[in-house]
Amino acid sequence: MSSDVERFAKKLKDVQVLIYKSRFDEALVALDVILKENPDHADTLYMSAVCHRYVKQNDQAFATLNRLKTVSPEFGRAYQEEGHLYRQMGKASEALKAFERACLANPALEASWRAQADLLSEMGRNQESNQALFQANRLAALPKELVAVTNFIHEGKTLKAESLCRHFLKNHPHHIEAMRLLAEVGARFGILDEAEFLLESAVEFDSENIQVRLDYIQILRKRQKFQDAVEQAKYLCDKDSENAVFLSAYAIESLQAGDFETAFTTFDKVLDKLPGDPNTLTSRGHALKTFGRQKDAIASYLAAIRAKADHGDAYYALANLKTYRFADEEVAAMLAQENTVNTTYRNRIHLCFALGKSYEDRKNYEKSFDYYKRGNDLKRQQSGYDADKMSTELHAQTLACTKELFDLNQGHGSLAPDPIFIVGLPRAGSTLLEQILASHSQVDGTLELPNILAMAHRLRGRGNIGSDTKYPDNLFTLSEEQRLKLGKAYLEDTRLHRKRAPFFTDKMPNNFRHIGLIHMILPNAKIIDARRHPMSCCFSGFKQLFAEGQEFTYGLEEIGRYYKDYIDLMNHWESVLPNKILRVQYEDVVADLDKQVRLILDYCGLPFEQACIDFHKNERDVRTASSEQVRQPINTKGLAQWENFEPYLDELKSALGNSLNEYLN
Repeated sequence: MSSDVERFAKKLKDVQVLIYKSRFDEALVALDVILKENPDHADTLYMSAVCHRYVKQNDQAFATLNRLKTVSPEFGRAYQEEGHLYRQMGKASEALKAFERACLANPALEASWRAQADLLSEMGRNQESNQALFQANRLAALPKELVAVTNFIHEGKTLKAESLCRHFLKNHPHHIEAMRLLAEVGARFGILDEAEFLLESAVEFDSENIQVRLDYIQILRKRQKFQDAVEQAKYLCDKDSENAVFLSAYAIESLQAGDFETAFTTFDKVLDKLPGDPNTLTSRGHALKTFGRQKDAIASYLAAIRAKADHGDAYYALANLKTYRFADEEVAAMLAQENTVNTTYRNRIHLCFALGKSYEDRKNYEKSFDYYKRGNDLKRQQSGYDADKMSTELHAQTLACTKELFDLNQGHGSLAPDPIFIVGLPRAGSTLLEQILASHSQVDGTLELPNILAMAHRLRGRGNIGSDTKYPDNLFTLSEEQRLKLGKAYLEDTRLHRKRAPFFTDKMPNNFRHIGLIHMILPNAKIIDARRHPMSCCFSGFKQLFAEGQEFTYGLEEIGRYYKDYIDLMNHWESVLPNKILRVQYEDVVADLDKQVRLILDYCGLPFEQACIDFHKNERDVRTASSEQVRQPINTKGLAQWENFEPYLDELKSALGNSLNEYLN
């Protein structure tokens, strides 16, 4: 296998030599041979497009670029090459748009920044030209290795980026940009604690580096250290209270920290400086939605669309309310934007999901499914999710976490009973269960906390992100002292999300992968498995465009396989940890709320409280896609929506296999 890879790499190198020698016709012949064997190889397609441009075969160049953008939608150099083509043809406006798209996809493309600077200057847009020139000069001043790292990151070659960046940092241990880039790699792999450490160190070394501090704020938010993020954003605002970027960061972090008054006031300040800014209007809409002011949120989203007709984020935000119904003229506007060539990849994804919802509301299920599928196909191309790898990872838990492991370690770890973990798949009713429990006087409702996932990452013991992992096999080697330390660390790290109640929820659904770890470090924690009809759960996930993560939802086969793997793993947990996990079926909660609430509270050792039945009256902030639904009394509206789409779901049924048959029987 390695020899095949080496032979392929040599072929590409030989072609590059021909291109450097301007022997483009010969290069095209060689590239055609390679493409017959590897028709979707991005770098090969890119080189082919370049050669076609140099031999003045513009139609073939555009055709190759369109194929490349289909294979790799965010391949920045494809748009850069498109810009060169348009510029060669004398189409300055089209060239500028292409170069802008190139830099949006990959900000390390110096040639695209310089081309923008030239074109903008020719158009008399001098201020924008200077900004583009600044970016080009900044890249030119960077070490070549770090420019390559940035290119690798934005072309999805993250392991290459990590390897090169670590090598560079060995020789330049305090290089700020290298630390920032390695933190970005870590964030993309979910290694948030390492990313935070790198950025915290970089801020200490260079406190005036604005980009580093902005990145640090984002990592703090991802780690849900909201108050720390607010303080960092406030630091920037105190330095320059007129800077709209700093004000926007402060508003967003204030929202995350629950300080809605500051968030709304600061959003208004940004809009005073940038009237009609669509991103700010959309963020403000998210804040209003979280606060429960749905009408005001809708008005803010609509204002964002009026400001920018292709602003897919705002259209999807309206769809994601689950209660908004698009008018005919709004559907027509979305269709027009989705069919526009210059609509960005991100906007196209958002528009497709919003169109799926709009046609579903009109009971045009065939058209609705077509747009949901189109949005999912686009998103799956972007995510690079590997179902086989996930199946292997989940199966590893069943091999390592045996009954023997738990019998040997009974009663170890922190004995605190505080956490109530709600696990399962997204869209299985976990937000409803959390809202019920958070309505109890003895329970704090928190968020989808990343702490267990981060702990599992650390236990993998990776020297490099891409290397082999030790977890979960190393659970056998954890000492009693280590288990106690990990349990206490979880409780301490999550304390900032709690108020004064003795118990709290953690509704990170993916924690089902790590129930063995949870039991070893927190043996008295409660674990609730939120279940839902497999077709209903999976199709609901398929219709949902998640803010981040949950890549397994972007394909019927992928989500069906994941559900099946989830059921297999939960069956394993129930066999090796009998009576440890409470399974709650969403349909049972809808059918008899009173009975299920009493069962849940009894399992958690909590006295009955009527507020849990009246969960929809709880005014706490809810930040998931189900935020509006849990503010309403229980209803049956969402139980069988998948049946409307049944003619199109054979692929899902096939992927679910026995897990569907077992449920139906």
